[in-house]
Amino acid sequence: MMWLYNIVIAAYEATIKFVAFWHPKARLWSDGRKRLEERLRADIAKGERIVWVHAASLGEFEQGRPIIERIRTEHPEYKILLTFFSPSGYEIRKNYAGADHIFYIPADRPKRVRRFLDIVNPEIAIFIKYEFWLNMLTELHKRKVRTYIVSAIFRRRSVFFRSYGVAWRKALGTFETIFVQDEPSRKLLAEWGYNNAVVAGDTRFDRVAQIATAAKRIEQIELFKGDARLFVAGSTWGPDEEHIIQLANDNPTIKFIIAPHEMEQTRMEHIIASIKGGAVRYTQASVDDLKRAQVLILDTMGMLSSVYGYATWAYIGGGFGVGIHNTLEAATFGLPIAFGPNYSKFKEARDMISLGAACSINDYNGLKQWFEPLRDDTHILARAGNAAKGYTSRHQGATDIFIRTIFA
Repeated sequence: MMWLYNIVIAAYEATIKFVAFWHPKARLWSDGRKRLEERLRADIAKGERIVWVHAASLGEFEQGRPIIERIRTEHPEYKILLTFFSPSGYEIRKNYAGADHIFYIPADRPKRVRRFLDIVNPEIAIFIKYEFWLNMLTELHKRKVRTYIVSAIFRRRSVFFRSYGVAWRKALGTFETIFVQDEPSRKLLAEWGYNNAVVAGDTRFDRVAQIATAAKRIEQIELFKGDARLFVAGSTWGPDEEHIIQLANDNPTIKFIIAPHEMEQTRMEHIIASIKGGAVRYTQASVDDLKRAQVLILDTMGMLSSVYGYATWAYIGGGFGVGIHNTLEAATFGLPIAFGPNYSKFKEARDMISLGAACSINDYNGLKQWFEPLRDDTHILARAGNAAKGYTSRHQGATDIFIRTIFA
């Protein structure tokens, strides 16, 4: 089975290098791994005690960030190596001050894995949620490196529990401890003979609590909002935006912020042209624009989590595509939340629907039916908001469990 896995990895790498000639993200992926070993040797001093934390992309980094910061504060004897698989994580966080060394992870090919570990020589390796690189995990196990996965979640239909998933199941045995989000995941692993799982919860709850505490005051958002109530639609895609445009046009006294997941010029121009009450891009708005416009397009990175702090309601995008984005950043501020129909893989979304804190919509009528009672009845609004806030508060603490366990 591993021979087939290695062929797939090699083919993937070759494809990325070919596509890189015209695709900017593929070029970043490929260029970021050039001379990787040479750059690692220059950056990491011999004798450093390394804790290696690996995140696929930006979302997983945010999930692992509370752990990184706790290790840095409580265990300064270690240097922290942070790696990413995706450019969308690395390029945004390559200057993150909480880690000592930040690189791409090499392609998961046996020789490259061995050379990487020869240079890095980690004492502890921590993978966030879904990263299962088979050659890397096998080599870490051979070298007796203490290896953990954090905030993992398992389902019966996943590759680990299929007839063809033998190699993936073996990977589960390479972890000293698998920190899972819920009891069903632990039970499922135990059924297959893996008793190295601990229910710790999801470190994202700890991270969003940090975000809420550190939320920034943003003068431009205050000018835009004024005395109006504010609806924030975060990480939206085209289908989400069509519904939000209609909702904004039907509610002219309410201010809206739309934060597109990808800031395509044509999509932003379409939003501006479609809003009857006026819309403007954040990076192009004058003071007068901010005061006049009904809709503000957040065409910049790093602000959305703080912007939720100004909102009364939230919509999270992605649910009409491959899956919804981060609902917890909004929930931690006590906001009622709506999103599209593709949410079933996200435990927190299912939980919040059951609590009355969130709602899944299939079309504009569904969005309107969810929104209007929350708009018109302060008691309904308070119940939903309190349910969201209470949910995020009750589920904090995964970072404490992790740190206590690995540094016992």
